[in-house]
Parts: sequence; C-alpha cells; structure tokens
Amino acid sequence: MEIILIQDVKNLGYKNDIVNVKPGYARNYLIPQGYAIVASSSARKILAENIRQQMFKQEKIKKQAEDIAALLEGLNLRIPAKAAATGKIFGSVNNVQIADAIKEAKNIDIDRKQIIIDNESIKEIGNYTAKVKLHKDVVVEISFEVFAE
Repeated sequence: MEIILIQDVKNLGYKNDIVNVKPGYARNYLIPQGYAIVASSSARKILAENIRQQMFKQEKIKKQAEDIAALLEGLNLRIPAKAAATGKIFGSVNNVQIADAIKEAKNIDIDRKQIIIDNESIKEIGNYTAKVKLHKDVVVEISFEVFAE
C-alpha cells in the first residue's frame, strides 16, 4: 500500500515521502496516528503542489541569505574588551558580542545562534574568525579583532 508521510517516521521515511508499507501497518497505525495519508491521485497532486510552493519559499529564503552574505563578505570587526597587561581578557568575547558588532557596523540583525566561533569564546586579545551560517547552503566567514579598551 502506498502512503504519503505527513511527518518524519523513524526507520520509514521523511515528511512528504511516498513509501510502500503493509496495509495493516498503514490502516492500524500510520493513518490513525496522523503520520500518513493514503497516496491517492488527488493526494499526489496536492503533494506535488505543496512541494513546488515549498521550493519557491526555500529559494526566496536562500536568495535573502545570499544578499546578506554579500553585505557581510570581507567585513572586519573590532570588538573592545577590558584586558590585563598580559593580554588576557576579563571575561570573554562570544557570539553575542559579535552579533552586536555586526548590528553596529552594517545594521543587520544576525541571531547569535547563527554565529559559530571555533573556540566557543575568546579569552585573549588578537585576531580571530567566525562563521555566520545564514542558510544551510550559505555560510560566510568574517574576521574580527579583539582589542584592549
């Protein structure tokens, strides 16, 4: 029996997949639990339209991410921090400070969860790089300098 999955089902498939299962499994478990629907011709047409609309939305989101990536390309940030004479910072610099510096420099709101620093947090003065993951396919690397105030 062919069914269309409405949700991801472990060891079976992902949302919007058309899979073959035994009729009892489909009628007694997948369909009543809301995990799947029968793959009729009308359901297939609706699925095709939904996938087409989803792809359009994904392309639009990716285009926006690429536009932001073009603005962030080659960006060099300077982040002030209180530091000792040895170069150690009192506290640390993390993705929150980088997001604030991007907002200040380019007036672009970047969620702090999208910023990935190799060391998680920086505890010394120096030059570093961070990756900004704007989309699953769009990642921008920015460089920043931590300097003593």
